[in-house]
Amino acid sequence: ILGWYLIDRFGRRTLMYIGSVGYIVSLSLIAYSFYSGDTQFITYYVFLFIASHAVGQGAVIWVFLSELFPNTVRAAGTSFGCLTHWFWAALVAQLFPFVAGSPSVGPVKIFAFFAIMMVLQLLFVWKMMPETKGIALEDMDKNIVLH
Repeated sequence: ILGWYLIDRFGRRTLMYIGSVGYIVSLSLIAYSFYSGDTQFITYYVFLFIASHAVGQGAVIWVFLSELFPNTVRAAGTSFGCLTHWFWAALVAQLFPFVAGSPSVGPVKIFAFFAIMMVLQLLFVWKMMPETKGIALEDMDKNIVLH
């Protein structure tokens, strides 16, 4: 709920930056904790991850998906975006226990991989994600500026 409030106050990109940095930091700390064997703070790092998700990507994706597509295909595009999101979320959730428990991968590599993917997400937000704060849905097709 806090994320929803913050979306229009600070903008989608700002929250995505905050969420991405929080993801990178928390996932890197989790990976390092497993690497070093000092796992006493992992619970706090997971809380940092959850907070980053709630303020950033967890709230922004649903608003951004509805604003991303032109009016002519918005319903189909939003539906496809939701389907894609939930498909990949389910796949990651189903595969995670096997990959993290694998002797060849394990938790260090999987959390480091996730952190690297979040660096790529941060680059995507920086280079490609438009800011839609304050732009009416009807005007988004012509007013969105990529940063």
